[in-house]
Amino acid sequence: MHMIPSVIRGPLLMVAATGSYVINDTFMKLATDGLPPYQVLFLRGVAALLWGLPLLALAGQARNAPLMADGRVLVRSCMELAAVLCYVVALASMPIADAIALGQVTPLLMLVGAALFFGERIGRLRAALIGLGFAGAIMVAQPTMQGVSVFALLALGNALFSAVRDLSGRRIDARVPGLVVAMSAVVVVVIGAGVAHVAAESWVTPGPRHLLLLAASGFFLVFGHFFIFSAYRAAATATVAPFYYAFTVWAVISGYTVFGELPNALASAGILLVAGSGLAIVLMDRRSRRVAPTA
Repeated sequence: MHMIPSVIRGPLLMVAATGSYVINDTFMKLATDGLPPYQVLFLRGVAALLWGLPLLALAGQARNAPLMADGRVLVRSCMELAAVLCYVVALASMPIADAIALGQVTPLLMLVGAALFFGERIGRLRAALIGLGFAGAIMVAQPTMQGVSVFALLALGNALFSAVRDLSGRRIDARVPGLVVAMSAVVVVVIGAGVAHVAAESWVTPGPRHLLLLAASGFFLVFGHFFIFSAYRAAATATVAPFYYAFTVWAVISGYTVFGELPNALASAGILLVAGSGLAIVLMDRRSRRVAPTA
């Protein structure tokens, strides 16, 4: 993989990451049919550990396992926990394409966070595009006279915590391997989901079908974490970020082929608006980077 130029390797890793995450989400959503969501999250995490720890050893990274407890790695992992606790409940109750589409505001929230915490300038045009992205998210959430669905709010909460996760990930030392970062997130989520399950749910004995689904979900989760972290390391954010919106394509494919669901017209327009505004911001950034040296 390192023989491939970074300008190609980064986008390929991001497409692989989004596909892995959506496959993981698909299996997890299927498993929530009969099991409570936090129990599903806990069992998926156990499966991810059973897949990930041998991979850590095979990759020769077992000696770096203590880095999972590094302060900055743990901050990122705790934000992952907060995001996924919101997301699993939303996923169990919403069409998968809608739940994932609401998560697509994450890069837009990252821009806002970068402006607030890193002093990066947004500018009027970018601010307008961020506003359009949020408008698209509202179109997907489709509030009624009774307000926005609590599940849509949870999906948006997932986007917020995911943005904080990715912003905090920028501060992790480059010497920390991506697989170690991924396994730290898995461990923290297993602990957090276990606590949430004990506090809010009753144990339901999983059947063989549930166990197979969660084993597959855990497998793709490990690679999703690894690929997305590696993507941002392989190439510049401006090169990789446009391919984050492959999530939407994968989600619509999954929703139609597995669940027989398609977003309605308003939600489809909202998905396009979120993805379009995000892509426009990324393309603006790439153009400004090319122009800057000659200015």
